[in-house]
Amino acid sequence: MDDILRSVEAPVNENIPDLGPGDVVSVHVRIKEGDRERIQEFKGTVLRVSRGGQNSSFTVRRVASNGIGVERTFLLRSPLVDKVVVERHSHVRRAKLYYLRERTGKKARLKQKIQN
Repeated sequence: MDDILRSVEAPVNENIPDLGPGDVVSVHVRIKEGDRERIQEFKGTVLRVSRGGQNSSFTVRRVASNGIGVERTFLLRSPLVDKVVVERHSHVRRAKLYYLRERTGKKARLKQKIQN
């Protein structure tokens, strides 16, 4: 039975590094418009990482123009995610950073994690 499940399973996307909540990432996504294909960059803070095997995903939030927050959820195994670049790691004490939704400006800052 396990062999059957593994044969249907989507392969792991090697272009996605190990992510954690609070990381500032730049996600490069393939977008198809008609017959053309281009890569769009979505840059923001990782709010949550859901690990569930095939259904693993991560949610990224960025503040667009006029202070409007935009959240987007990406599947970890999706072939549409071209690459993910981690620009900085932040020190957080929770797994889900939903409290950042209500905060703006300096209140929404996270402390940078020092890499040794």
